Amino acid sequence: MSEHPVHPEQSEPSERPERPERPERPERPEQRGHGGPEPEAIRFFGTTWVGHDGGYALRRVVVAAGSLVTTVAACFVLRFAYQGLEMADVGAFVGVLVIAVFSVCGAIAFRRTWDGFQRRPADPAREESLRSVKTIGFIGSLVAYFLRSLVEAPGEGLRRGEYETAVVQYERRRGARAGNPAARSGGKARKPKRK
Repeated sequence: MSEHPVHPEQSEPSERPERPERPERPERPEQRGHGGPEPEAIRFFGTTWVGHDGGYALRRVVVAAGSLVTTVAACFVLRFAYQGLEMADVGAFVGVLVIAVFSVCGAIAFRRTWDGFQRRPADPAREESLRSVKTIGFIGSLVAYFLRSLVEAPGEGLRRGEYETAVVQYERRRGARAGNPAARSGGKARKPKRK
């Protein structure tokens, strides 16, 4: 036995093993925030497009100006590249071919980007296969981004339609769950059984 008895109050705290934290389950859109569906964030805008708050107007101005400046800078870069081809004396055919490739790819990129602001792609695999074309014709994508940001946040109309539809469906489901069970079954309530 030790000379100094240890009192329960003075005993060293026993080290309890920490409980491992349970991983959080991913939330479904209906479970987040206020319980309803959450709006989808847009690049550079977040969810400010819903209520046009949080600097939405300033963001649109900055995005429009930024895409326009980037487009002009990209055109200068392509012009310098073309001048480099002329200095290398590669021939007129190669020069025409380069112009044609960038023009066609730019037109395709513009069209795909513009359509992407209005509807979801029907075939995501095809969109993935056109990624290299859109990369070559990036100026077309920048022009589409600039023009769309003059009207709204790029993709706002598409996401607003989807969000409003999701909210309506959520309200219907919530109303059906909270409503009268007799009304849900078509007004035919069960009669109590006689004993």
